[in-house]
Amino acid sequence: MFNVAVLGYGTVGSGVVKVINDNNQVLKKFSGEEINVKYVLDLRDFPGDPVEKILVHDYEAILADDDVKCVVEVMGGVEPANKFVRQAIEKGKSVCTSNKELVARYGAEILQLAKDNNVAFLFEASVGGGIPVIRSINESLTADNFDSIAGILNGTTNYMLTKMSNEDLTFDEVLKDAQDKGYAERNPEADVEGYDACRKIAILTSLICGQQVDFEDISTEGITGITKQDIYYSKKLGLPIKLLGLMKKENDKVYAMVAPFMLENDHCLRNVDGVYNAVSLHGDMLGDVMLYGQGAGSLPTASAVVSDVVEIAKNNSKNIPIKWAKEKVALGDITTFKARYFVRVEGEGQSDKLRKTFENACFAPQLTGETAFVTATAFSEKEIKEKLDGYSVLNLIRIAE
Repeated sequence: MFNVAVLGYGTVGSGVVKVINDNNQVLKKFSGEEINVKYVLDLRDFPGDPVEKILVHDYEAILADDDVKCVVEVMGGVEPANKFVRQAIEKGKSVCTSNKELVARYGAEILQLAKDNNVAFLFEASVGGGIPVIRSINESLTADNFDSIAGILNGTTNYMLTKMSNEDLTFDEVLKDAQDKGYAERNPEADVEGYDACRKIAILTSLICGQQVDFEDISTEGITGITKQDIYYSKKLGLPIKLLGLMKKENDKVYAMVAPFMLENDHCLRNVDGVYNAVSLHGDMLGDVMLYGQGAGSLPTASAVVSDVVEIAKNNSKNIPIKWAKEKVALGDITTFKARYFVRVEGEGQSDKLRKTFENACFAPQLTGETAFVTATAFSEKEIKEKLDGYSVLNLIRIAE
């Protein structure tokens, strides 16, 4: 029997217990032995819930039990999760987690600690919920050098942008709807400002590069500046707006960013709508590959967590190598990264003047009091701002091709 302890009995933790209990025979077939939840750690009590028979409030009880081979950390937040994870590893227990904040900040350090103690540290569910993107990078796609990643990594913002487009609603209206449905927190900052997606692209970029990429170094822009007018133009131009996490290797530099993009007709992520997530990777041998699925929620995320438990059980809780060194990647200056742009400026009837500056630009049907177009040429952020000097710019959105 392979005993696990689950830290946290919230949305994901309760899902982990359900997946292990409901799919026990399937898990046994793949892992080679029965997987058993021996403990659940939570500060709360759950009277009437079957979990109360295995509920503990003191983490020391789990650390002291040598029968526990794997700790599942699904509490969220950096502390005390970081402390608990390190203590478990130092006690010879493998760990899997869905905690993107922990992995983005301390992933390289904890992987080294796990290697030193010959146990596993896995984190499939930290990016993309139920989408198996991390295992794909670490195991299935190891024959390629990847030069780019583009991902819709946050279901909340993707839901909001989809609803703004489909129902002609404002940002504030769709945010309230997302909060009412439980897709967005009461404090939605991590989602709508792009911080959640930033941590996820930091993890993916670190894995692709094999070195640490600090999320604080990644240029991050959320969707709070997207208006009904932007959505109007995106529909007229046939270029849906998505919040993307992007990594691109170009001219011996690594660029990483989170920002709203308008997606061209042949972009593989343009039809990913609602709460769904997707990740597109480009390899030098494979070409393009896309992974798509539910990026959040109790059972999709729990499914990814439990897949890590199965992997750990198959490997007898020994170390599973993941290349991610503590040495930092020096990211390229994002203001030098070139892209075509969607541009909105104040004032009607400026297309003739703007055409002289932006040759072959595609102008959109105009709204009152403004002019909007898409550049035919790629510019750096610095270059396009210089060309627009003297205009009152309402918005700039990069085009993803």
